[in-house]
Amino acid sequence: MTALTLSTAAAAGLRADAIVVGVAKGAEGPVVAPGAEAVDKAYDGRLAAILETLGASGAEGEVTKLPAPSGFKAPVVVAVGLGAEPEKDRAFTAESLRRAAGSAARALAGSKKAVFALPVSDPADAGAIGEGALLGAYSFDAYKENGSNGKNGKAPLAEVALLGGKPRDKAYKAAVERATAVAEELNRARDLINTPPNDLTPAAFAAIAQTAGKEHGLKVQVHDEKALAKGGYGGILGVGAGSAAAPRLVKLSYRHPKADKHLAFVGKGITYDSGGISLKPAGHNETMKCDMSGAAAVFAAVVAAARLGLEVSVTGWLALAENMPSGSATRPGDVLRMYSGKTVEVLNTDAEGRLVLGDALWAASEENPDAIVDVATLTGAMVLALGNRTFGIMANDDAFRTAVHEAAEEVGEDSWPMPLPEHLRKGMDSPTADIANMGERMGGGLVAGLFLKEFVGEGIAWAHLDIAGPAFNEQGPFGYTPKGGTGSAVRTLVRLAELTAAGDLG
Repeated sequence: MTALTLSTAAAAGLRADAIVVGVAKGAEGPVVAPGAEAVDKAYDGRLAAILETLGASGAEGEVTKLPAPSGFKAPVVVAVGLGAEPEKDRAFTAESLRRAAGSAARALAGSKKAVFALPVSDPADAGAIGEGALLGAYSFDAYKENGSNGKNGKAPLAEVALLGGKPRDKAYKAAVERATAVAEELNRARDLINTPPNDLTPAAFAAIAQTAGKEHGLKVQVHDEKALAKGGYGGILGVGAGSAAAPRLVKLSYRHPKADKHLAFVGKGITYDSGGISLKPAGHNETMKCDMSGAAAVFAAVVAAARLGLEVSVTGWLALAENMPSGSATRPGDVLRMYSGKTVEVLNTDAEGRLVLGDALWAASEENPDAIVDVATLTGAMVLALGNRTFGIMANDDAFRTAVHEAAEEVGEDSWPMPLPEHLRKGMDSPTADIANMGERMGGGLVAGLFLKEFVGEGIAWAHLDIAGPAFNEQGPFGYTPKGGTGSAVRTLVRLAELTAAGDLG
């Protein structure tokens, strides 16, 4: 794992493989960003001109390497684009710093140490840069021969030293500690998402949660298939019925002794989704190991809350199952009795995420938390609506939906508020059961949200995050986002826990 420290040393005297500086896109060419004054001075004030000669513009994510000036112990300067230069008296946004740091860290794979001399005006800036660097340095190589050091492989950047902060200042120290905890747990979520489904079964995921619980003082309860049957969890059991890998429901509990608020996070954890009897067509199965991204996000967020010692109680529910076709699998037309007692006619076994979530949502509701947030790679319809980088937010309370949206935007996760039109509920009426798991085709993401709403306890604020688009990046890496599992929604959940602990959430 990449180490993160604060330093007050002069850039020229630091032993490192590279010094990272920021460059913005100005009206008349690249502009050297604050934090790099000493480096620019060593180039006789000509760093911007040299970068322009090399073709740099300051565009977001652009990386330009050049020899360090005479007298510097680091051999290379890495200039990373921050995007458009802010207007006068305005600073670079936290997200622009986060993305630039991520791009630089990824470009420095194979290096032992890099000094980051990016703009830092307050502890929040230091935290954003640190978080971006740790997330950008991520790599997943557990299944490659000799790991990162194998053929054509490069180990992640080993150490990041941030300039411009104050190592002895409590606020700066807290910002770096927060960045480290959040980034490390988000990267743990990425590892889970990237792990092949033959290794990450529901039981294996549950075992990982138990190990983390012991390490971080969490109470972990695992409901195996016998406990699920005894408890009447028909949704989770129905989805997992076709697989040789039995389902699990995992409850992780973090309790702060001074907490007076309680949040429940619920994650969809389909460790592999073939579609079941309603088998997915060719070309749609290859990345379905990522269908447990919601559970990974919930798991990471609860552990991060514990590591940060937030004054709030947080319960995470991981609804884990493998959706496979076999002679014992749930069939289209079957009726399942959910944990709530409500019956569901299964019209499509590939609409399985809402079934496991329905059971977990009702279990979470029984504890009467102040709010519930579920996270799921739930519908292709949401990808069609919002694309690959934005998740949708639905809720049973407009103010809570707004609060979740604002929290997501604050931490740099693109999201968009979506409605829950009541007229779409009628499409899920079933002549056989209380409700069907499918409704109108148009607005399918909203229909799924309406289904989940049926399993939320009365009077509890609830939000549903459909992360089907941003959970798994099949394109090239960008900013601090790698190819593969992204850890989408982890930072939003952690921020919601922080706001709740501070009494600032709705």
